[in-house]
Amino acid sequence: MDPAQDHPDNPFGMDADCQNCPNLCDVRSNVVHGYGDVAADFMFVGGWPGPGADRTGIPFTGDDAGRRLQRILGDLGFSNSPPDADRPDLDGAYLTYVTRCRHPDRGPTAEEVGTCDPYLTADVRMINPEIIVPIGAVALRELAVEHTTMDADSLSVDEAHATTIRGRGFELVPMRGLADQTDAETEGFVEHVAESVLGRDYRQTKGRSGAHD
Repeated sequence: MDPAQDHPDNPFGMDADCQNCPNLCDVRSNVVHGYGDVAADFMFVGGWPGPGADRTGIPFTGDDAGRRLQRILGDLGFSNSPPDADRPDLDGAYLTYVTRCRHPDRGPTAEEVGTCDPYLTADVRMINPEIIVPIGAVALRELAVEHTTMDADSLSVDEAHATTIRGRGFELVPMRGLADQTDAETEGFVEHVAESVLGRDYRQTKGRSGAHD
């Protein structure tokens, strides 16, 4: 973590009591803003908080899906904590969501995604990552619309899993939703990042745009 950083949770002081989506305010436990290393090269973006993150207030913690991502982060050298840590010790990674509140019975609506967009935009601008990992279809669609030249409707997270897409100023490395991944898909993602992303100087592609690798 950046030695000048005071704490990893909500480091940019975003509104922890956001009231912008009335249908979520009474059913959420926490507004789950970003967490991690503000000097990170890698940003991991989910669609919305899982039940564990809603309870802990920390992205990708407290449930099976979160533990899967924490294992991935550990395998890639981004986490110094066990997979079940409620406050993982991250180095080089920042975790966030497209939308910041969980509804227990459904995913986010298009209106809620639009309302939360300024938070995600601020995260991307302030972190300025080299690599963004959209986790699941919602995150891939929103990030592709804003940051690539590709038609978002043509993107399938199942097909794009563990591949690299060149965007405007960084690269996207999509991941299937954590609850949907098989162990083989998790291993394939770790292998792709370790060999095809970390195994080269990914900074050389910064600022380029182009086709799917």
